[in-house]
Amino acid sequence: MDNTLNNLRRTLHQYPDLSGKEGPTAQRIVDFVSNYKPAHSMLNIGGNGLVVSYVYGKDGPTIVIRCELDALPIQETNEFKHRSKHKGISHKCGHDGHMAIVAGLSAWLQKASFKNGTVVLLFQPAEETGQGASAVLANSEFLKLEPTYVFALHNLPGEPLHSVIIKKGGFTASVQSFCIRLVGKKAHASEPEHGVNPTVAASELIQQLAVLEHRDVADPYFALLTPICIDIGERNYGISPETGELHYTIRAWNNTVMEYLETKIKELVSVLAQKYGLNYDMEWFEYFPATINDENGVKLVEKVAVANGLEVLNKTVPLRFGEDFGWFSQRYKSVLFGLGAGENQPPLHHATYDFPDDLIQTGITMFKGLIAEILE
Repeated sequence: MDNTLNNLRRTLHQYPDLSGKEGPTAQRIVDFVSNYKPAHSMLNIGGNGLVVSYVYGKDGPTIVIRCELDALPIQETNEFKHRSKHKGISHKCGHDGHMAIVAGLSAWLQKASFKNGTVVLLFQPAEETGQGASAVLANSEFLKLEPTYVFALHNLPGEPLHSVIIKKGGFTASVQSFCIRLVGKKAHASEPEHGVNPTVAASELIQQLAVLEHRDVADPYFALLTPICIDIGERNYGISPETGELHYTIRAWNNTVMEYLETKIKELVSVLAQKYGLNYDMEWFEYFPATINDENGVKLVEKVAVANGLEVLNKTVPLRFGEDFGWFSQRYKSVLFGLGAGENQPPLHHATYDFPDDLIQTGITMFKGLIAEILE
């Protein structure tokens, strides 16, 4: 089975699909799990999502094991045989490995003999854009499953290989991206007083946004505002520009702080636009709510890890990246935990990153243990 899953993972790595275009990847998973006779399967859940169910009785808990289908718009620079064949697209977050782990459970689930309960394997689309989980939760067929627990894992480069990373409460940050468009009036560069140039307002806004930051990760009011892209004017030295755009990503430990930041940012933009005579509009997108882990679920993860001789690392502060698994944690008892991918691995989203095949069996061991703990 090890070689079979390694081959599946590497095939998925070779043929990555971007968020919202994961149909071919979902079909590869369908072709694989159909060999292990699930009771039910449903395609096109929340877009290109796939749900595969193994039913052991009408009563008992329903456990959802979730992974992600999508890849990133990053050109891979590796030269190994299973490198991406799709130009400008690659699995640099390890979703190929996550899929291999969850698909690998199907062989065990086919033979399992639990008296009651249901296990659902969820292959979720569009995690990278923050749209997939909410779309799955808007699907009436998924809601009928009424999950008792939802579990997921994420590989974490920089942590010891095979270690299990856990944290009660907040596990990942709340993340929100936004764009501010400022519109003034174009003029000749020699007569800027006849126009309305947004550059000074943008400069002042950048400074005021920086004041909202609280970079101490131990502070519950932690807030990180990262400028992503600033675009003002053009390379035409006879023109005083008319328009400007500022793109930011903001991160906080909880949704309350995120709501406060959104309100303050809107106020700042409104005041500055009025001060400098500018029109403006704002767009908010790629929202990832904070993932809040269920306390008892975290204890279960720790119990299973210890029982299998795996090192457990308890984190004191959440991870700063966003994960749309937070949508599940708002609705169901949910746990997202980490699997150490090696201390010398390239970081996530790096052009040379590749999911370690050795982690596939570790992930399967963890999920098997969790399912057995709950259904037995």
